[in-house]
Amino acid sequence: MTDHAARVHGLTVRRPGFAINDLSLTLPRGTVLGLVGPNGAGKTTTIRALLGLLAPDAGRIEVFDRPAGSTEALARTGIVLDEPTAAPEWSVHSISRRLRPFYPGFDERFFEELLARLSVPISRRVAELSRGEGIKLSLATALAQRPDLLILDEPSSGLDPASRREIGDLIREFMIDPDHAVLFSTHVTTDLAGLADVLVILVDGAIAYQGSLFAVTEEFAMVRGSGAPPTGPVLGLRGTENQWSALIRVQDSAGFGPDVVIDDASIDDVIVHLAADTPGVPA
Repeated sequence: MTDHAARVHGLTVRRPGFAINDLSLTLPRGTVLGLVGPNGAGKTTTIRALLGLLAPDAGRIEVFDRPAGSTEALARTGIVLDEPTAAPEWSVHSISRRLRPFYPGFDERFFEELLARLSVPISRRVAELSRGEGIKLSLATALAQRPDLLILDEPSSGLDPASRREIGDLIREFMIDPDHAVLFSTHVTTDLAGLADVLVILVDGAIAYQGSLFAVTEEFAMVRGSGAPPTGPVLGLRGTENQWSALIRVQDSAGFGPDVVIDDASIDDVIVHLAADTPGVPA
């Protein structure tokens, strides 16, 4: 048995105005990987490549040692996108019957239990569901396939706190099995707290940071000040000449004088400042 759920080797995708260049990452079993970054960073493109929905210009992608998009890989992968994947005209109660021929392992009883737990009305058509209900339906459908890998692309964006917590609880339950893995792409970085083991930050189609979720806030700090921007080792500077903020490594904190304020860096701080147009130049 391989020790990883997915591997991306040298992924390169070139499109007008956008490119992913030689991106590589590994998703081990037993791991929740949080994939974050600004809009246009390449998160959804990377996920589409993992699902075999686009042909990369270069690179190799494997899911459980099978080519991305292969029948074997997809049979072990549950997918939750930012909108329901079921046809709008389908009724909720008909979904298990419609999917059974394509997913022989589809667990109808578990699906019904999840719908009840998540308060998804089974008598409605998919098009009649609220956004939150639609995302919950997609999650229930993905989990009822009994996958080993769960891929979530912005499932919690726009949902209320209670719904986001329900999603987090189901992911934690899924990860009780040490052979499972999750790739969770989100703009709501607070959803990753207490959930993700590894954080990957994409900026302009490249990995700007990869490490443990806990380490990212231990490794970086924010320095804030006014007047002339700092000349010390900064990783990204934003603001104006009168009021600026910069991302630094904690180990470099001693190099800044008493006229600045140094605070802890949040994940959002790290993303925003790593995405600054030019490190060390106000953006």
